[in-house]
Amino acid sequence: MDTRGRVALARLIQQPEELVAEANGQDLRAHTAALTGAEMGSLPQTPAERIAHVFEHARSIQSDWAETSFAARRDLMLRFHDLLLDEREAMLDLIQWETAKSRASAFEEVADVAINARYYARTAHSTLRDRKTSGAVPLLTTTTVSHRPRGVVAVISPWNYPLTLSASDALAAIMAGNAIVIKPDSLTPYTALAVKSLLERAGFPRDLFQIVLGAGATLGTPMIDAADYVMFTGSSATGATIAERAGRNLIGVSAELGGKNPMIVRADAPIAKTAAGALKACFSNSGQLCISIERIYVHTDIWDAFVPELVRRVEKMSVRAAMDWEVDMGPLISESQFNKVSEHVDDAVAKGARILAGGKPAPEAGPRGFRPTLLTDVTEEMAVFGDETFGPVVSLYRVGSDEEAIAAANAAPYGLNASVWTADLREGERVAARIRSGMVNVNDGYAALWGSIKAPSGGVKSSGLSHRHGKEGITKYTDLHVTATQRILPVMAPRFVSERAWSRFLTGFVRVQRALPGVLFGEK
Repeated sequence: MDTRGRVALARLIQQPEELVAEANGQDLRAHTAALTGAEMGSLPQTPAERIAHVFEHARSIQSDWAETSFAARRDLMLRFHDLLLDEREAMLDLIQWETAKSRASAFEEVADVAINARYYARTAHSTLRDRKTSGAVPLLTTTTVSHRPRGVVAVISPWNYPLTLSASDALAAIMAGNAIVIKPDSLTPYTALAVKSLLERAGFPRDLFQIVLGAGATLGTPMIDAADYVMFTGSSATGATIAERAGRNLIGVSAELGGKNPMIVRADAPIAKTAAGALKACFSNSGQLCISIERIYVHTDIWDAFVPELVRRVEKMSVRAAMDWEVDMGPLISESQFNKVSEHVDDAVAKGARILAGGKPAPEAGPRGFRPTLLTDVTEEMAVFGDETFGPVVSLYRVGSDEEAIAAANAAPYGLNASVWTADLREGERVAARIRSGMVNVNDGYAALWGSIKAPSGGVKSSGLSHRHGKEGITKYTDLHVTATQRILPVMAPRFVSERAWSRFLTGFVRVQRALPGVLFGEK
């Protein structure tokens, strides 16, 4: 496995240390492969005092990039799309070696980035082109709305999806005419370096996408202070801190934050289909996924049929550290994640929860392997009840009605993703409409909505700000610029008309507008 990882690393990144911005070969940090524990190499860290210079360099490149036509941007992005798919096996090996996730979970990342690259390559021009709107006075006023790139976007990305969350947000920003300075998580720098390498192999300007390495506590503040916009994915607590700092600088923030995502299993839900869907929804990437399910509310009428079926399927899952397609779940990425998952389970059991499946380490997957776990009899005093576990631990609750399930689902401070399973799609959509969450899937865990690339995705409440994907996923990286051109007469009282008479004229004019069809004034 280590040999495959090293081959992938060498294929994707020729000289990784030279891709780190302003590092100058100093303050080397060793990185180990989460899959095997082998050393991957040592990378220089970017000094905090050099961050301002990184952004200055980015602005010098961005000013030229903003003048590049959408057609030229599209061609480069589609070239990156093709190159990523051509190199998919090496990319899968590198992602697995660095994160320890299953190959299926790694492939989700490659597919996601390719889809985002294609979508924004083909739609950026139509989404961001100048648009004429009706003016203050029809025929006499012409108003044009333009999108201008914000400048340099700071991307602070986590370790759980190092390809998706390093690339997908950045690709939209690049297509909008921005430059990128990204700080990947310290656990997963090599996947981000591979993204930079592929972008430049595809023909994008060198350093349009720059990488800085170091601790968030060290680099986060100088990055926010130098940026024109911030894209962050991570915990709600850190997101609040970033938003506060950005607010002082009066710059925008997009943030996808934490979740304690619920699944509602209605009384008519098909047992086998729902149980199979729950496995993917709960245990993809070993549960280390912001939009994975951690709470399942099962109607009492099917509890005795659904729960044993889910337990049976969970107990059959393979947990190993391997680079093959047969593994259902890999080990957790770090010792701290393993400890957090263990502590949540131990705390719950000590306070009266029952383990239905798992609940213990999986030594066959190495020192950080943990069995997929189902708990019941979970109560409010347990950490697992309300805190995000971010691991393969799911709590099951028996409910007597849809109303009870909806109330319980909405009780959490989070609102990122939710899932409803039913045989009646109309009723499922009605239940979904009442869940206070940015995203809700009916008869799916998360993939249906995440894969709907034309639709925005994001959270509410403590789960985030703004959206990724869809038009919103690219327009957020732009400022609006509006130009109004007045013909013949200015919008003001002529010299020979008093302000009082002018106000009467305008009142009559507004009344006429009210009486006429709104389509004449661009109001429909």
